[in-house]
Amino acid sequence: MNQTKCQGCEGAMEIRKNGCSYYVCKYTPLELMAAFEGEYSNLNHMPEGFELADQVINPNVCGFGKALMQSVMAGEVHELVLVNCCDTIRSVYDILRDSKKLDFLYMIDMLHSGWACSREQISAQLIAFAKAYRHYKGQEFDEAKFRAAFHPPKRLQEPHLSVLGARMGKQLFEMVQDCMPLPVQNDSCVNNRSVGEVMPPTLASLREELLQGTECSGTAAPEAAQSPRTDGDVLDSPAFARLMDWYAYELIKQIPCMRMMDKTGRRALLNDPNLKGIIYHTIKFCDFYSFEYADLRQHAPVPILKIESDYTTSSSGQLLTRLEAFAESIDPEELEGKKTNMGKGYFAGIDSGSTSTDVVILDKDNKMVCGIIVPTGAGAQNSAEKALEEALRQSGLARTDIDAMVTTGYGRTAIEDGDKSITEITCHARGAHFLEPEVRTVIDIGGQDSKVIRLDDKGNVINFVMNDKCAAGTGRFLEMMAHSLELSLEEMSLHGLNYKEDITISSMCSVFAQSEVVSLIAENKSTDDIVHGLNKSVAVKTSALVKRVGGEGKYMMTGGVSKNKGLVKTLEEKVGAPIIIREEAQLCGALGAALFARDMVKA
Repeated sequence: MNQTKCQGCEGAMEIRKNGCSYYVCKYTPLELMAAFEGEYSNLNHMPEGFELADQVINPNVCGFGKALMQSVMAGEVHELVLVNCCDTIRSVYDILRDSKKLDFLYMIDMLHSGWACSREQISAQLIAFAKAYRHYKGQEFDEAKFRAAFHPPKRLQEPHLSVLGARMGKQLFEMVQDCMPLPVQNDSCVNNRSVGEVMPPTLASLREELLQGTECSGTAAPEAAQSPRTDGDVLDSPAFARLMDWYAYELIKQIPCMRMMDKTGRRALLNDPNLKGIIYHTIKFCDFYSFEYADLRQHAPVPILKIESDYTTSSSGQLLTRLEAFAESIDPEELEGKKTNMGKGYFAGIDSGSTSTDVVILDKDNKMVCGIIVPTGAGAQNSAEKALEEALRQSGLARTDIDAMVTTGYGRTAIEDGDKSITEITCHARGAHFLEPEVRTVIDIGGQDSKVIRLDDKGNVINFVMNDKCAAGTGRFLEMMAHSLELSLEEMSLHGLNYKEDITISSMCSVFAQSEVVSLIAENKSTDDIVHGLNKSVAVKTSALVKRVGGEGKYMMTGGVSKNKGLVKTLEEKVGAPIIIREEAQLCGALGAALFARDMVKA
């Protein structure tokens, strides 16, 4: 499949032939491109969306394939070298070949094994590519530049975290670096390229080897090997073929990607004594790396967090809470904040959620002075200020009486008055452990997401999972269903306890589930039966999260949905264990934040 398209008018090619050639795979022969004065760059940009790509490519293609197509269709790329690593890249190549959007398009047929026959085929592919790239660039092969392009790969020699799995977009990796308490090594897909550990042989030495070989065998030496230089095409010489055979081996002996037949070499990524944690990245609609994660989750020697993106910048924002919570679990010092001296001895925690803003004030003995819950308004900052004012009023305190304040929840970063911001995952864990030290699994069904958190005996987070991509199974879901049934949330929480028909709500989507509810109402199904079906739907989704995180007793449920008696009963049946519901359940996040604020003050 050594195909190339040099598209566009001659004038355009004259202008752009010295431009940047983009690549997407670590098996791309970058050093060979440098030999023809080619500049190259990893095409790893995450667009805001796929408006242009969606017009020309199947919607089920993985996010990176769409991002690649988006960049080309937007006119950001004019030269592209691909490697046929998967069906997505093949589809992208076919579409781009027909689109005539690129001045230079080439796909290398890289076999997925390191066998001798593969090396031979890859060597032939490299020679064909060299001829096509030379023709496009208008430059002859420069051996000195080829050799100068080989550099030993640089790896962190200090305690660090590693990004593994599918390639991670530039903007998302920068977010990961900003969040983590340790340096981060990008070992995902294209980024763990390891060519350059060995310098290539010279053409002169290869010609000498060929010459000596023919002398030993008693046969006549090829004309190209009889002289240290050749007057013919160097790319057709036996010495260059030998060089490409060496180069093919260097390419395929790298740490394998998941598309290679023998993946055992990937274990080297885990054998670094300085590795302290793994962030495992997958891309929507790409299954290659999901299999590796399933194994790592059981056997990884260090803490591991799995995140998935669709390769847009909008999806990256949803991952921030997960990343920050993982950072807090890696380095507990992240939670401490700046120490201050004891003043009046009062500490506040504010949990800014999507539906309510909760405030807890503690005294120096960790006794709750006040805990209030108010609806979240249009802005997190305004809602937090109003909630804090009300809490201070009920406590008979002034703002100056508060020695330290920690914010948590989705609106935490928008609250400017806090001394420290900590994720709701860590705060719910701290609050739950304070209320019930024997709890090992916390279930929090919030307004716009669901979380299940595993704790150790000291209340530290050892694992967590979130459902933050869809409203199904969240408080918002129940609110929508209550509206359809013309019930308040309080009324809905009592319905379903005495159901007669075991109805199943099959839709995983909130919108479709609402349509199902409307249909059930039209069929004159009882309200108790419908509510039980809704409770069962939420319980099934939540219990799946419990299993994923390895949940074990004792269990506690936090958040406002814990008031829903019917749901709690159904969830207990699915989990197979009783669930502790404390009176302070909805204040658990704010309580944890207040406890962290207490830690910031010297006794």
